[in-house]
Amino acid sequence: MAKIDIDSLSIEELAALRDNAIDKLAQKVTARQAELEAELEKLSLYGKPAKKPLGAHVVAKARKSDEAARKGDEAKETTAKAA
Repeated sequence: MAKIDIDSLSIEELAALRDNAIDKLAQKVTARQAELEAELEKLSLYGKPAKKPLGAHVVAKARKSDEAARKGDEAKETTAKAA
């Protein structure tokens, strides 16, 4: 790969270089993603199904400490109502 003297480039040439780099990077990312998805598909034949896509909705479970705190709050509310 030829070295580019960035200091000698004009603003327009630098902007074009940046745009070309972004486009090439996007192409490589897309190609690699397709490779990985194909590999996951192959691996899913041998056991557990592939993980959900990154955009999948994830529901967080409540922690035990959160549940205990919530129960304590409910008990305080019940006591306050009774008084």
